[in-house]
Amino acid sequence: MAKPIHIALDVMGGDAGAEMVLPGAEIALLRHPDIRFLLYGNERVVLPLLEKYPRLRDASTFFHCDVAVAMDAKPSQALRQGRWRSSMWRAIEAVKTGDADVAVSAGNTGALMAMSKFCLRTMANIERPAIAAIWPTARGESVVLDVGATIGADAQQLIDFAILGGAMARALFGVQKPTVGLLNIGVEEVKGLEEVRTAGRIMKEVPFRSFSYAGFVEGDDLGKGTVDVVVTEGFAGNIALKTAEGTAKQIGGYLKAAMQRTWMAKLGYLLAKGAFDRLREKMDPRKVNGGVFLGLNGVVIKSHGGTDAEGFASAIALAHGMVRNELIHKIAQDLVHYHRGRYVVPSDNSEGDE
Repeated sequence: MAKPIHIALDVMGGDAGAEMVLPGAEIALLRHPDIRFLLYGNERVVLPLLEKYPRLRDASTFFHCDVAVAMDAKPSQALRQGRWRSSMWRAIEAVKTGDADVAVSAGNTGALMAMSKFCLRTMANIERPAIAAIWPTARGESVVLDVGATIGADAQQLIDFAILGGAMARALFGVQKPTVGLLNIGVEEVKGLEEVRTAGRIMKEVPFRSFSYAGFVEGDDLGKGTVDVVVTEGFAGNIALKTAEGTAKQIGGYLKAAMQRTWMAKLGYLLAKGAFDRLREKMDPRKVNGGVFLGLNGVVIKSHGGTDAEGFASAIALAHGMVRNELIHKIAQDLVHYHRGRYVVPSDNSEGDE
């Protein structure tokens, strides 16, 4: 039997807190019986609800926490008030101590990133962590990063993101050498910001063992699935993510309204119900819920705060897959291989050498 995977849950995180987290964990446990949970939350809230899920209760260890990080708390405020004491901090700390293999929270994104950086620290030679999202495409799925950890990135940070994203694609998709593209306003080498052009030039020159650089990609390539990994900085990445989510909801609303307009439309819907169900399944954001914090000495998964139990179960499944496929080990290997070449991103007055 496979070795159990220990997952620490911030039970108080998200818009619905324990009422969403616990049933989500129950669903995940049914799909992945090798999971053992460490539950962090307020005993007055969690324990009565946990009794409704005996299977989950028996596969879990509960830890009482006095503090829950508010969804609207500023990261600095969350650190001051929640360090050492909150359910969010304790879940992350379990990864640091080795009691858990991964932490999952649907809580405040800024607070979760701040606590994760403070508690786990970044890996050697990584200046900034990134949030990577799973992106449904016409070909299947891609990894897109950064989708909101930090705003702006220089050439070296974009290259770091490519290494991190490449390792995640190998762990998630089983692709030996995934393709990586830099998001830009055009595919021509003369277009885009200086940092993006510099990163692109270097990635063409350096032979990366862990991925193949495919050049610049544009916004429409995200949906096409042109590459396995799309690299950008957090400002553009977050806007792209929110735009895609909003567009999916908009299209869903249009379809629903159109199918209810006339009795002929309703009849057509009934005749094509199977096709519409497959479309709904493909567009369901719950199936790809969960952003992975990459570049830290440990794995942290951020679930959407407004998701339901099914969506949270997807985030737990993502956490399970990242641990089972040794994401951290793959990232560490790729970073060592890259930095062993001692390639230095040139400044304005210097030349890079390998």
